Amino acid sequence: MKIDINKIISVLPQRYPFIMIDRVIDYVPDEQITAVKNVSASDPWMAGHFPDNPVMPGVLILEAMCQAGGVLVNLSGDKGAKYLAGLDKVRFRKRVIPGDQLVIHGKIIKKKLNIIKMEVAATVDGALVAEAQIMASIGDDNDTSDSDN
Repeated sequence: MKIDINKIISVLPQRYPFIMIDRVIDYVPDEQITAVKNVSASDPWMAGHFPDNPVMPGVLILEAMCQAGGVLVNLSGDKGAKYLAGLDKVRFRKRVIPGDQLVIHGKIIKKKLNIIKMEVAATVDGALVAEAQIMASIGDDNDTSDSDN
Protein backbone atom coordinates (compact mmCIF):
# COMPACT_ATOMS: atom_id res chain seq x y z
CA MET A 1 0.00 0.00 0.00
CA LYS A 2 1.39 3.43 -0.97
CA ILE A 3 0.70 6.55 1.07
CA ASP A 4 1.13 10.10 -0.25
CA ILE A 5 2.26 13.25 1.55
CA ASN A 6 -1.31 14.39 2.25
CA LYS A 7 -2.06 11.23 4.23
CA ILE A 8 1.33 11.43 5.98
CA ILE A 9 0.58 14.98 7.12
CA SER A 10 -2.86 13.89 8.33
CA VAL A 11 -1.34 11.37 10.78
CA LEU A 12 1.80 13.21 11.94
CA PRO A 13 1.94 16.40 14.02
CA GLN A 14 5.03 17.72 12.18
CA ARG A 15 4.68 20.30 9.40
CA TYR A 16 6.98 21.91 6.84
CA PRO A 17 9.89 22.39 7.10
CA PHE A 18 10.09 19.59 9.68
CA ILE A 19 8.22 16.85 7.83
CA MET A 20 11.01 14.40 7.01
CA ILE A 21 9.32 11.78 4.85
CA ASP A 22 7.88 12.39 1.39
CA ARG A 23 5.93 9.19 0.82
CA VAL A 24 5.36 5.65 1.96
CA ILE A 25 6.06 3.03 -0.70
CA ASP A 26 5.11 -0.06 1.32
CA TYR A 27 3.03 -0.51 4.44
CA VAL A 28 1.63 -3.52 6.29
CA PRO A 29 -0.53 -2.48 9.29
CA ASP A 30 0.88 -3.56 12.68
CA GLU A 31 3.98 -4.98 10.98
CA GLN A 32 6.24 -2.85 8.77
CA ILE A 33 6.72 0.28 6.66
CA THR A 34 9.03 1.55 3.94
CA ALA A 35 9.17 5.33 3.51
CA VAL A 36 11.20 7.71 1.36
CA LYS A 37 12.85 11.09 1.95
CA ASN A 38 14.25 12.76 -1.16
CA VAL A 39 17.21 14.78 0.06
CA SER A 40 17.53 18.07 -1.83
CA ALA A 41 20.05 20.88 -1.91
CA SER A 42 17.07 23.18 -1.31
CA ASP A 43 16.20 21.60 2.06
CA PRO A 44 16.27 24.46 4.60
CA TRP A 45 19.02 22.97 6.77
CA MET A 46 21.44 22.39 3.85
CA ALA A 47 22.77 25.96 3.74
CA GLY A 48 24.25 25.72 7.23
CA HIS A 49 25.16 22.02 7.54
CA PHE A 50 27.80 22.42 6.19
CA PRO A 51 28.55 25.31 3.79
CA ASP A 52 30.38 24.02 0.70
CA ASN A 53 29.98 20.41 1.94
CA PRO A 54 26.24 19.80 2.61
CA VAL A 55 25.34 16.77 4.71
CA MET A 56 21.97 15.76 6.13
CA PRO A 57 22.34 16.04 9.92
CA GLY A 58 22.20 12.71 11.76
CA VAL A 59 19.48 14.01 14.04
CA LEU A 60 17.28 14.67 10.98
CA ILE A 61 17.96 11.19 9.62
CA LEU A 62 16.85 9.88 13.00
CA GLU A 63 13.80 12.17 12.89
CA ALA A 64 12.86 10.74 9.48
CA MET A 65 13.17 7.23 10.94
CA CYS A 66 10.94 8.21 13.90
CA GLN A 67 8.37 9.81 11.59
CA ALA A 68 8.19 6.65 9.47
CA GLY A 69 7.60 4.67 12.68
CA GLY A 70 4.96 7.22 13.70
CA VAL A 71 3.10 6.74 10.42
CA LEU A 72 3.20 2.96 10.90
CA VAL A 73 1.83 3.14 14.43
CA ASN A 74 -0.74 5.85 13.70
CA LEU A 75 -2.20 3.95 10.76
CA SER A 76 -2.24 0.60 12.60
CA GLY A 77 -5.28 -0.21 14.70
CA ASP A 78 -6.81 2.23 17.14
CA LYS A 79 -3.76 3.07 19.31
CA GLY A 80 -1.85 5.99 17.86
CA ALA A 81 1.64 7.06 18.92
CA LYS A 82 1.59 9.67 21.67
CA TYR A 83 5.29 10.47 22.05
CA LEU A 84 8.82 9.18 21.61
CA ALA A 85 9.74 7.10 24.66
CA GLY A 86 13.31 6.10 23.90
CA LEU A 87 16.08 5.27 21.46
CA ASP A 88 18.51 2.37 21.58
CA LYS A 89 21.31 1.09 19.36
CA VAL A 90 21.45 4.29 17.30
CA ARG A 91 24.25 4.12 14.74
CA PHE A 92 25.16 6.35 11.82
CA ARG A 93 27.15 4.54 9.14
CA LYS A 94 27.49 6.85 6.11
CA ARG A 95 26.85 10.43 5.03
CA VAL A 96 23.60 11.46 3.33
CA ILE A 97 24.01 14.26 0.78
CA PRO A 98 21.82 16.25 -1.63
CA GLY A 99 20.53 14.04 -4.43
CA ASP A 100 20.33 10.95 -2.22
CA GLN A 101 17.06 9.14 -1.69
CA LEU A 102 16.84 8.04 1.93
CA VAL A 103 14.81 4.82 2.14
CA ILE A 104 13.56 3.99 5.62
CA HIS A 105 12.54 0.46 6.57
CA GLY A 106 10.81 -0.05 9.89
CA LYS A 107 9.20 -3.02 11.59
CA ILE A 108 7.42 -3.52 14.86
CA ILE A 109 9.30 -5.97 17.06
CA LYS A 110 7.37 -5.73 20.33
CA LYS A 111 4.20 -4.32 21.87
CA LYS A 112 3.74 -4.39 25.61
CA LEU A 113 1.40 -2.35 27.76
CA ASN A 114 1.42 1.10 26.17
CA ILE A 115 4.91 0.92 24.62
CA ILE A 116 5.75 -0.18 21.10
CA LYS A 117 9.29 -1.01 19.97
CA MET A 118 10.46 -0.83 16.37
CA GLU A 119 13.66 -1.61 14.50
CA VAL A 120 14.34 1.01 11.85
CA ALA A 121 17.07 1.23 9.24
CA ALA A 122 17.82 3.92 6.65
CA THR A 123 19.58 3.17 3.39
CA VAL A 124 20.83 5.04 0.33
CA ASP A 125 21.28 3.02 -2.86
CA GLY A 126 20.99 -0.15 -0.76
CA ALA A 127 23.81 0.85 1.62
CA LEU A 128 22.99 1.17 5.32
CA VAL A 129 23.40 4.78 6.51
CA ALA A 130 21.67 4.63 9.92
CA GLU A 131 19.87 2.24 12.24
CA ALA A 132 18.06 2.40 15.57
CA GLN A 133 15.56 0.82 17.89
CA ILE A 134 12.74 3.26 18.62
CA MET A 135 10.25 3.08 21.49
CA ALA A 136 7.02 5.07 21.49
CA SER A 137 4.17 5.48 23.92
CA ILE A 138 0.87 4.43 22.37
CA GLY A 139 -2.83 4.61 23.25
CA ASP A 140 -4.42 6.46 26.12
CA ASP A 141 -2.43 7.54 29.17
CA ASN A 142 -4.68 5.26 31.28
CA ASP A 143 -4.38 2.26 28.96
CA THR A 144 -2.81 -0.70 30.78
CA SER A 145 -3.71 -3.47 28.35
CA ASP A 146 -0.94 -5.91 27.45
CA SER A 147 -0.93 -6.92 23.79
CA ASP A 148 1.29 -9.94 24.57
CA ASN A 149 -1.65 -11.66 26.33
